[in-house]
Amino acid sequence: MRCPFCSYPDSRVLDSRPADDGRSIRRRRECGGCGRRFTTYERVDELPLMVVKKDGRREVFDRHKLLTGLTRACQKRPVPMAGLEAMVDEIEQELRNRGEMEVATRDIGEMVMGRLRRLDEVAYVRFASVYREFRDVDGFLREIQSLSDCRREENK
Repeated sequence: MRCPFCSYPDSRVLDSRPADDGRSIRRRRECGGCGRRFTTYERVDELPLMVVKKDGRREVFDRHKLLTGLTRACQKRPVPMAGLEAMVDEIEQELRNRGEMEVATRDIGEMVMGRLRRLDEVAYVRFASVYREFRDVDGFLREIQSLSDCRREENK
């Protein structure tokens, strides 16, 4: 690693430790030329994950956008923010593990719906109302009936 102070081409690592919840490595280094110390961070070079919208447009996956949607669905519900952040982490990791550079919004929506149904049924219906674009009360009723049927199946 080149020294940021004197540009000497070599440095030695004094200390390494995980950072950013294990998503990077923090290294404390000492320059072999001037002796000054500096810190570097090592991260996996991830390719951007593209989201294909319903109309065919593509945009970079935005975990903040997903978290905002979940937060709205869970507003005034007893769902801890840490749980929502963990859900977003889990969904993003699952998407990246697929090894595909593009993912349809439909796939992301289905992943969210499955997790929200188990987490909070009211938040699930709220999210479903936006995701499934309910046009009338019948859409709500069908989704609630589906939720009720799933619960009955799980309790058997």
